[in-house]
Amino acid sequence: MSTKPTLLVLAAGMGSRYGGLKQMDPMGPSGETVLDYSVFDAIRAGFGRVVFIIREDFAEAFKETVGARFADKIEVDYVFQKLEDLPEGFSVPEGRVKPWGTAHAVRAARDAVKGSFAVINADDFYGHDAYVRAAGFFAGLPDGDQGSMAMVGYPLENTLSDHGHVNRGICKTDESGNLSNVEEYLNIEREADGIVRGDALDGSRRPITDGTPVSMNFWAFGPAFFGQLEEAFHRFLLEAGTQQKSECYIPTVVDHLIHAGYASCKVLKTTSPWFGVTYPDDKPFVVESIAKLITAGDYPQKLS
Repeated sequence: MSTKPTLLVLAAGMGSRYGGLKQMDPMGPSGETVLDYSVFDAIRAGFGRVVFIIREDFAEAFKETVGARFADKIEVDYVFQKLEDLPEGFSVPEGRVKPWGTAHAVRAARDAVKGSFAVINADDFYGHDAYVRAAGFFAGLPDGDQGSMAMVGYPLENTLSDHGHVNRGICKTDESGNLSNVEEYLNIEREADGIVRGDALDGSRRPITDGTPVSMNFWAFGPAFFGQLEEAFHRFLLEAGTQQKSECYIPTVVDHLIHAGYASCKVLKTTSPWFGVTYPDDKPFVVESIAKLITAGDYPQKLS
């Protein structure tokens, strides 16, 4: 496709488990955040614009601390994820303060993004190859293709934390390398017997095999996804919109589209390392991992 894709960054998370706004926490040797490396990788992979989805209450601090770093390198825009931003006819239940989930966060950008776009978490380090794979996916789409989608997949065992449980989209693929099923699992961790287990959305706790591909919320979508997302979010609100803590997840939306026959989703296997900061004790590992990548020549000592 002729136009450069947009990078949509989910940065509205409250950082509750980490204890602060981890999107602004320095990890690199010259004060770089994980997000600095993400945008650096996206630019050199051929992305032309970055849109940050943030909360309005820390907008100015985010723009000054993070967004300003990229203003002279790539087009930068911001959108706000607001609890009350709902389709017509719906309202926030009394007492609810929890955001509506990652699908709702992406929905916040529906008027700001017109072409193909990738979605990432602000606090995850995905690695250069992952952005190259996503950019290559977009470049290979036929002109006029509005609905194709893809996901960058990582093996489960490479995405766990030694310091607590994590949430992951557990994936299955078909013989063509397309996503056949994805389900959000919560509270995933390796237990005392060495087996990784997590809570499925039905509440059951299930074992998960090492090597299972997981979604780390690195998605590649055509512009048609926003219309599909609107329908899915509307359906979610009808089913669970009165609950205090219900959330609508991107993997759940994609899974529905696949099973309803509305879309196929290519799984892009990457050689990139993944690491993220969920807990404060994760930070030293991330700092060390970035230092090793710099030593290996994958990144400069200081991002210019």
